[in-house]
Amino acid sequence: MPQHNLTITDKILAKTLLHLIPHWMTPNLISWLRFASVPFIGYFLWNESYVVALPLFFISAFSDAVDGSLARTRNLVTDFGKMFDPLADKLLISAAAIIVIPRYLDWSIVLAIVTIELTLVASAYVQKTYYGKTIQAENTGKLKMILQSLGIGALLVYTIWNIALVLMLAQYFFYAAIFFALLSLVVYRAI
Repeated sequence: MPQHNLTITDKILAKTLLHLIPHWMTPNLISWLRFASVPFIGYFLWNESYVVALPLFFISAFSDAVDGSLARTRNLVTDFGKMFDPLADKLLISAAAIIVIPRYLDWSIVLAIVTIELTLVASAYVQKTYYGKTIQAENTGKLKMILQSLGIGALLVYTIWNIALVLMLAQYFFYAAIFFALLSLVVYRAI
């Protein structure tokens, strides 16, 4: 199997966290767990149980960094993981965005996030199905996911502590995420 280039995040996680994860816990299993967490997170968000939703969302979003680093450091990168991991991320972000953002911000943010995510998924599907090409994660896409997660996280913090500055910060995270999402459309040749 080919060795994969390790990112700085991979190296940090390898020194601090990855050695705690048993070998039976594969990156694809972590992606499946993130995928399975979405209905539970959605339930708590829908019912405005933000104190429960916030840590669940944080763990689920953080698992994205963990599964990718685990795959690269243990040489367990698979085509399934390359397709399923981003799909689990997009489902997590889209569900949270659809439920929470309109309650505190504007629907246009949700529309932008979900439309771009759907375009990226459709493009990846077309690339894989018709050209046999699996889209690799790029820095713009990773930064987009981080910013979206920070936006949702900040919004959930705002719902618990009602600090106006945190709401404004969430909004700016979303604007930056939309910028990098649009950039991702170009990088991934989705448009």
